[in-house]
Amino acid sequence: MNFKCFRPLGLVQTGLLALFFVASTQSHSQSPAQSIVMASTTSTEQSGLFAHLLPAFKKASGLDVKVVALGTGQALDMGRRGDADVLFVHDQEAEEKMVADGFVLKRFGVMYNDFVLVGPAADPARVRGRDIVAALKQLAMANSGFVSRGDKSGTHAAELRFWKMAGVMPAPGSAYRACGCGMGQALNIAASTGAYLLADRGTWLSFKNRADLTVLVEGDTRLFNQYGVMVVNPAKHPHVKTADAQKFVDWVLSPAGQAVVASYKIDGEQLFFPNAGK
Repeated sequence: MNFKCFRPLGLVQTGLLALFFVASTQSHSQSPAQSIVMASTTSTEQSGLFAHLLPAFKKASGLDVKVVALGTGQALDMGRRGDADVLFVHDQEAEEKMVADGFVLKRFGVMYNDFVLVGPAADPARVRGRDIVAALKQLAMANSGFVSRGDKSGTHAAELRFWKMAGVMPAPGSAYRACGCGMGQALNIAASTGAYLLADRGTWLSFKNRADLTVLVEGDTRLFNQYGVMVVNPAKHPHVKTADAQKFVDWVLSPAGQAVVASYKIDGEQLFFPNAGK
């Protein structure tokens, strides 16, 4: 055998081969994580819950969750179009219709908090108390400034139910203002104009620009605010990542996921209360 044909590698060549081996190993071990798209209400995003919840889910599953935060109505529309894999929203009547229409597999209750009526600390309309219906009647009589989400969100749907219970609805041109915006922006408008508005407690507790706003009506059982989670039906949209979406649902309903929900607090106050299976 002619050993002269085998030439030893130089230091540069050896180094290049080593670098190639390391890069090749890293490219396989550091492949991009799989992800799902979640359409959700703005309250879960703007309250800071997802920043607390989703890293724990990724640690448990290896999956990334890309959140699209919209009003619940718009989030449900994303599910109908197949633009999301999982929905995390808070309008139970609309959610149950999604199930009945076959756009999602099943609806699961996951957590709750409540709505609150906030307004100027001086309370010029004199609505302070525990009765949301009486408060809205008083607001309509006083024609006091009121900011509505006006965006078909879960909060907006609740507000409309309460106005209907009160038997009144502010007329166009009154002090009622529909902003067509998220909860945080609506709170900013109310704070800058001294208006009243209905807010979910989670976003309220995380809201820093309160100015003169304070909670005026709370404790009415009708202010209960339930959240649900649902996987989009692959029979309607075969491209959705059903298995990975179900992994999120199973995790957030599990004792581990529910414990993470319960552990989210601001200044020692719990924002959401897990109630999966109840």
